[in-house]
Amino acid sequence: MPLDDPSTKRPDLPATIWETLLRGARCRCPRCGEGRIFRRWLKPVDNCLSCQLDISGQRADDFPAYIAIFVTGHLLAPVIIALGSSETLSAWVVLAIIIPLAVAMMLLMLQPSKGAVIGLQWWNGMHGFRKERLPEIDEDTTP
Repeated sequence: MPLDDPSTKRPDLPATIWETLLRGARCRCPRCGEGRIFRRWLKPVDNCLSCQLDISGQRADDFPAYIAIFVTGHLLAPVIIALGSSETLSAWVVLAIIIPLAVAMMLLMLQPSKGAVIGLQWWNGMHGFRKERLPEIDEDTTP
């Protein structure tokens, strides 16, 4: 959807990269923040239903999994240390707690991570996305 076409509704472009990443992590379109970005768990839609952004060219690949592994490892490290240093819990009990918790955290983080990576690609104009920004306000000419 061309932004120059006056007959189309102008999407609510994000002001910062952080807003773009947050939109993606919420599984929303990075450009308009309204349309869903996934049609299935990790399968992105081809076009945003709200602003018609073409998402089919995204190339998130393995980066969302690396993010999820990194975050899961850092969040579980203190838990593993605390449970491992407990003299009352056996190693099997610690494993029975940690492994399901780690798998659940990984599964819960994959989709928001992929959405944020797609948002990052859109913000930087990578993989077929066009770099779109709000017009910058010139501080010298504003009253």
